[in-house]
Amino acid sequence: MTDSLTTAVSVATLRAVAAVPLREELCALIEELEPRVELVRAHTLTPPMRGAADWSGDPAFVRTPEQQAEFDALVDSADALLGIPDVDPDALARTVAANPRLRWVMTTAAGGGSQVKAAGLDREALDRIVFTTSAGVHGGPLAEFAVFGVIAGAKDLPRLLHDQERREWPGRWEMRQLDELTVLVVGLGGIGAECARRFSALGARVWGTSRSGAPVDGVDRLVPLDELESAAAEVDAIVVTLPGTDQTHHLIGEGVLSAVKPGTILASVGRGTVVDETALLAALEDGRIGFAALDVFEVEPLPSESPLWSHPRVLVSPHTAALSSKEEERIARRFADSATRLLDGRPLPNVVDTVEFY
Repeated sequence: MTDSLTTAVSVATLRAVAAVPLREELCALIEELEPRVELVRAHTLTPPMRGAADWSGDPAFVRTPEQQAEFDALVDSADALLGIPDVDPDALARTVAANPRLRWVMTTAAGGGSQVKAAGLDREALDRIVFTTSAGVHGGPLAEFAVFGVIAGAKDLPRLLHDQERREWPGRWEMRQLDELTVLVVGLGGIGAECARRFSALGARVWGTSRSGAPVDGVDRLVPLDELESAAAEVDAIVVTLPGTDQTHHLIGEGVLSAVKPGTILASVGRGTVVDETALLAALEDGRIGFAALDVFEVEPLPSESPLWSHPRVLVSPHTAALSSKEEERIARRFADSATRLLDGRPLPNVVDTVEFY
């Protein structure tokens, strides 16, 4: 996702609609930060959150036909939407078709490009409306999980848990040290840059892949994507932060996983489709991957029959590493800042590429 120039709006205010649940104090914060935004919200028409950043809300919530008509009328009156209505691509497609004045949608997901793609919008709509994501809002928490996963692998957490469960005191054995590892961050966007900064601060040597080739703080070597396999053969840990697109599908597959050194650690915090789970299981079985910390999966929820659940050297996190009680405020502040940029005719951050949808 990149910045993109937009055309300044022709009115002094921006009519925005909160299309997902957002606390009143955060709605008021947006209007305080950018007084030119008229943020329309109807809290009775959006499902209550069950926890922090629960943008889809309680699935038991059902609108009456009258409430649905009222909600549709609200989103159809907007210049801008905070969130995809009900986090539902079909609802996005409906309002795009019904609302010719809509010019900007900010998704609450960092990987909102996949939701936009799923809406099946035509080229006219994709060119008319600027879609942005909340990429970067989740960078810190996901980077912490990546560090946790690599450290868990370096310290052989499964072995420690095995011995503790059996109350066994084995002979002393050597753990790997983070400041002796080379970590390859696959994808140096918002999440990847945060990962690189943290690993570098802890003393690791950091390599990273980047489409732009622009330098990133904390990264010792930039790796072109066409050199990914050869780089993977030289590192001790791989951290995957990429979004799910046609181009990234199974990028971490048999080729990369066949090239790695025995005992390589893998942490995945981007989108689950980037990692070929069949190839990963094979690499775990023969020891090429010594430990995998996974927050995302090809199919979510992870099916109960998946062997990843019971694999002794896999840590399963149910796509929850990004969750933070601060996320809602960060997204509100991002929306206000982006609204200011839109009104002033300045570049918006994290614009969705509507060809590759990332």
